[in-house]
Amino acid sequence: MAKTVTWRILATTATIVIAWAITGDWRIGAQVGGVEFFAKMVLYYGHERAWYRFSRFGVEEGEARD
Repeated sequence: MAKTVTWRILATTATIVIAWAITGDWRIGAQVGGVEFFAKMVLYYGHERAWYRFSRFGVEEGEARD
């Protein structure tokens, strides 16, 4: 869990800095970072569900499939 939280903080900070560098406005960077933080959590969850449901690549024999 700690690894997940620290990764989200690092990745979102990078997004904020990149958006700021492109736009020159910290507020826009923070807005993009805020949207990205939640959007990527939802996208990751959906990706994981689809991966285990439709793909056998990287899934060990006997692992639960939804």
